Amino acid sequence: AQQRDTKERDAARMSRDSIKKAEFLKQIGNGYLPFNYFNLDLRYLVKFNQFEGFRTGLGGITNNRFSERYRINSYLVYGFKDKRYKYQIGGGFRVHKASNTWINLSYTDDLQETGSSKFLTDSRFFTFFEPRLLNIDLFHRHITKSIGLQHKISNHLVSEIQLATSKINPTYNYTFVLDDQSFNTFDLSTAILSLQWSPFSSFELVNDRLKETKNGYPKFALQLTQSFKSVLGSDFNFTKLDFRTIQKFTHKNEASTNITFVAGIAGGETPLTHLYHAYPNNITKETILQRFSVAGLNSFETMYFNEFFSDKFSTLQLKHFFRPFNISKRFKPQLVLISRYAVGNMRSIERHQGIEFNTLEKLYSESGFEINKLIFGFGLSFAYRYGAYHLPNLEDNIAFKFTFNITL
Repeated sequence: AQQRDTKERDAARMSRDSIKKAEFLKQIGNGYLPFNYFNLDLRYLVKFNQFEGFRTGLGGITNNRFSERYRINSYLVYGFKDKRYKYQIGGGFRVHKASNTWINLSYTDDLQETGSSKFLTDSRFFTFFEPRLLNIDLFHRHITKSIGLQHKISNHLVSEIQLATSKINPTYNYTFVLDDQSFNTFDLSTAILSLQWSPFSSFELVNDRLKETKNGYPKFALQLTQSFKSVLGSDFNFTKLDFRTIQKFTHKNEASTNITFVAGIAGGETPLTHLYHAYPNNITKETILQRFSVAGLNSFETMYFNEFFSDKFSTLQLKHFFRPFNISKRFKPQLVLISRYAVGNMRSIERHQGIEFNTLEKLYSESGFEINKLIFGFGLSFAYRYGAYHLPNLEDNIAFKFTFNITL
């Protein structure tokens, strides 16, 4: 009986240790290093881009041991090339547990890539390094004060509303011309409503927390942004509407097909900082080897940085993942076929002065393949640009890069 009790205690201890290890790896996979009362945010440790050079610092968020009702999240980083500190001071408090309703406040002084657009409701995404970030050079500085409301309307529908004021200062030569006025810097007051709908996912209550147990597809995201002129000193009035849907088909032979459709439209007095690029990821250099870098997850590998901007655009990306080659227990490379398409337009292009770019009235096309996880998570990527935006020099249409995929 004593031996049986000892074995049961050992089994229980091993089970607890296994759960703790799994939880720890999950935290690391989400980009956090957990401590007693806060989780260190690994995103801020080291990054690199063409404007800041190396960017390093510390950031984190308090965890449930600190409080289940209140949280503090902040960071401080330094760019060695532009020799500037950037930071955010933020926090929030929960007003309703069942609907996971939080009110969040933040003050941010940082950089943002011009033409980028993200959804407030996107779940946290972490990668050990961000491929596109390495080569981005077009940033604008923003000092933003915001207040937001997170609310779970249902298990399948989550929402976030944010009110913000921002001071925008492009770090490059840019002038926005409007009604005989020229703006090199400007102020914005915006309201954003973001919705994310996952109608085919399944959820279960685990330890009083709702967790997604089945990642169902398709998923939909919709976001409306409104800028108000003359409210708290705002200079422009414009409206943006962004949409994204992701579909995934899983086949019986361990293969899968992913389809991602993204669209956006901006109307009114919208400066270039808040318009759209189409996720370019190619460096403007002469030879293929000089352009050799890291392929992104959802970027156009043959499209050059700052080559195209649009006030309305849409992209379609198709990826087919073949069953991994089971060469050995540790060596299982995977072939992925990829096709990407983009189309867009821009009205009043003469408003944007000081920077040269093209528009996407015709269909932009590229196709290629990846062979992932060849060694230590690294692989190779090849893409070819064809169709209406095919370039005269054959070499300029080719992108050859490496990939990085790792899971914990």
